[in-house]
Formats: sequence, C-alpha cells, structure tokens
Amino acid sequence: MSHDEPFVEKFMKATGKFSHVFGQADRADSDIPVNHKHDDFEKASEEDLAQFETEIGSNGEHYAVRKDGTGN
Repeated sequence: MSHDEPFVEKFMKATGKFSHVFGQADRADSDIPVNHKHDDFEKASEEDLAQFETEIGSNGEHYAVRKDGTGN
C-alpha cells in the first residue's frame, strides 16, 4: 500500500482481503421477525424489565426509573 493512499482506500482494500479469507459478512433478512425462545432467561429478563418505567427528560432524553421510585 502506498503511504499517500487515503485511509478509506486502505481500509476498503484490507476488508476486501479479509472477505476472501473469512467470507462475506452475514446479512440477515431484516424482514424476518425475531424468533423468541420464551426460555427461562427471557422470562427472567422480562420480569426484571417490568420493574422499570421509561421517563422522558426536558431535553428529550429517555431514561429508566424503577416503579417503586427509589431509582436504585
């Protein structure tokens, strides 16, 4: 690679070489719905997240607050 070659061109050449070694990037179909397993881990996550409410600040930022009001 030439030293006067722009970074983007160097990067694109490098990723092209990587794709020959590792194959193309995985591009899943975004139209296919997510398959939820409904296993114990997912159930525990849903129960944990149910303890929070989403608040919107004066600047439009979103943050989570515990429903019991402690914020802990």
